[in-house]
Formats: sequence, structure tokens, C-alpha cells
Amino acid sequence: MHPFHQLSATSLHGKTINFSEFAGKVVLIVNTASECGFTYQYQSLQDLHAKYASQGLVILAFPCNQFGQQEPGNAAQIEQQCLINYGVSFLVANKVAVNGEQAHPVFQYLKSVLPGFLTANIKWNFTKFLIAADGSAIKRYAPYIKPEKLELTIKQALHQANKN
Repeated sequence: MHPFHQLSATSLHGKTINFSEFAGKVVLIVNTASECGFTYQYQSLQDLHAKYASQGLVILAFPCNQFGQQEPGNAAQIEQQCLINYGVSFLVANKVAVNGEQAHPVFQYLKSVLPGFLTANIKWNFTKFLIAADGSAIKRYAPYIKPEKLELTIKQALHQANKN
């Protein structure tokens, strides 16, 4: 089993999300924040989810309060923000740290395989990581890259996954 598929997280509802369930699926992981200038990207993420979930795309958001204290809420407040303002129906994990000693293991792993520009640390909210169906890392995207700009790469990854 690929190291990515050995990871897990906890959902906003306190349920375990086992990444082994993502084997054979293309996964987009995003660190998010409800009060960020990039929060509008939730809509694009939801659009990608609506369009490609049936073909094997999984989107998993990880709220994070490490950048400008832009995710101060608790799980209920985060969920309300995601659902009411953006109609989010993709997976949302519990709030986590993405940098430092307390960084969630998912982000420790992602930063090791896709280290980014100049430093492995995540620099801001809405950094995106695209993972192939076999668990291998495809690409890391900067916060300013809108989710719809990933669509061609997602389609290619889904096509490759569905060929195997």
C-alpha cells in the first residue's frame, strides 16, 4: 500500500477518514480558512466536486488557523460557513496545523513529497495538493491558483485512473 493511503484524518463530525478508501481515486487536498481572501475558492472546489466526484475525484479540505488567524471558529462554525455560504458537500476535516511541530501527519507527508518553492512549509491558506489514484503526488499548487485551473490535470489523472 502506498504511504499516502496509510494516512488518516478526522472529519468535522469526529469520524475517521481512512485514506485507504481513496485507493483508485484522484485526491485534491486543500488547507482552507473561512475568513481568507481566497475563501471564494470553496465555490470552485464545490464545482469540481460536483463535476468529477462520480468519476473518482475526492476533495478534502483541512481548515487551518495558522495564517492570519483566518479560521477562528469551532467545527460547527466552520461547517456552517462551508455549507451556508458555499454549499460544500465534499469532505471537510477537523481544523489542523499544517506547519510546525504540531503539523498534521497528512501535511508532513505532503510537504515531504511536494516541497514547494524555496521551502517545504505551506505559506498561506488554499495551498492545494493533487494526488494520483495510485497515491503518488502529482503537483502542489500555490494559493492564488484557482481550482478551476487544475481541471485539465484532474481530468488527465482521472482518465489515467480509469484506464487501470
